[in-house]
Formats: sequence, C-alpha cells, structure tokens
Amino acid sequence: MKIDRSQPTALSARIAKTLRDAIVSGALVVDQRLPSEAELADTFAVSRATIREALKRLAAQSLIRTERGALGGAFVRHLSYEDARAQMVTTSTLLLSMNEVGFNTACEARFALERACLPLAAARREPAHLAVLQREINRQATPDLDDVAFCASDVAFHRALVDGAGNPVLSYQLAGAIEAMQPLMNMVTFTARSRAEIVALHSDVLTALTARDATAAAGHLDRLEAYTKDLAERVRTARDKAKPPRVAS
Repeated sequence: MKIDRSQPTALSARIAKTLRDAIVSGALVVDQRLPSEAELADTFAVSRATIREALKRLAAQSLIRTERGALGGAFVRHLSYEDARAQMVTTSTLLLSMNEVGFNTACEARFALERACLPLAAARREPAHLAVLQREINRQATPDLDDVAFCASDVAFHRALVDGAGNPVLSYQLAGAIEAMQPLMNMVTFTARSRAEIVALHSDVLTALTARDATAAAGHLDRLEAYTKDLAERVRTARDKAKPPRVAS
C-alpha cells in the first residue's frame, strides 16, 4: 500500500484513506486483523504516532475495532446500518448548516424522498410500525409536551414511516433527510405551527398506511409539505416586519 506524499493533506488522513479504500474494495475483509502499528509504520515509512492517528480516524468512522491482549490489535469491523445512519445524520447536519441550504430546498428534498418510500411502506408496514406512529401521535397530542420533546416525536414519527418500507438501505439513505433536515426545519417553524394541525395530518397519514393506501398517504404528505412551507413563509414575513427600518445614510 502506498500514499501520495505530494498531497497537502495530513499523512494520517492519507493513510486512513488508503486503509479505508482497502476495506471498501474487500482487500481487507470483516474481522481481518490489520498489520501491527510497527508493521504499518514500516509499510508507509512514517512514525507509529502517525499510524495511531490514522487508526483513530478509522475507528471514528466505525470501520475498525481494537482488542487488547496477545491476540489483540486492530480488526476490520462489521459496519451496521445503525452505525452508518449516525454518520449520515452528522454529515447531513453539517452539510446543511455550513452551506446555508434554503428552507424550501430542504423541505422539497425531504418530502420527495419520504414520498418515495410510501408505496413500500403501505405494502410492507408491520403492526409494530403502526404502533410507533400511533404512539408518537399520542405524544404530540399531550398538552404539556414541551417544544423539544414535540420536535423529537415529530422526527420519530417520520422515521417510523420510512422504516415501514422494510428496506434498511432506504432507512439509511433517508436518515439525513429525516433526522438532519427535519430538526433544522422545526427550528424555523415551531413558533408558528399548530400542533393540532400537525397531529391531524399525521393521523391521516397513519389511517392511509393502515389501509395500505399509498396514494392517500402521499396526498396527506403533500398537505403537510404545503403547510410546512406556509409556516416558514409566515415566520419570515413576521421577522421582516419586526426589523427596524433602515436609516438612510
């Protein structure tokens, strides 16, 4: 394994990428023990401290695990969908916040992705998924539920809807849409929304999924999207009106 030393990126990052590429390509397989720190240091002609930093990067990505003892070392880890989901949420949250993605753009993407799951969710949803949807609707209808808990319940509702499609790859891919986009959208709209309206729309979605009616469920999501965009526009208008008038220079 070789690294390009002409690149300005830190050596540890380039070594981590080389090892990650070997894992992704299958050159290093699940449960395979990586060479020792000393062997890797010799291979890449760097210090053991640099190797340790590279291994920390891989561990942070859940790609390797370490074990102590005579037979210990660093091993290729089996990456679960739950591990990948957490990374997707973190990456999506950073991407959206750093690039200042517009509210309507995020809203459009989130609902388009969620609607794509509805035919599968209507066909495959299990009683457990319906039970989670009903549980979150009941929580959202609780009068003394605070805003943070309501937002968390809102995310849990839509995550259960997506999980109802019974496809872990879809659940992973939509983690960024549901668990990153939606909290950011809630931050904008929570002051203006009607909880009763959201509970009613969520209840309609649940009724449609219970009946395995994907078309009706999509229609209710369309209404929820329109309502969400309208809330954002109301909030923006109210903020603009509240701004003090500019003083001519």
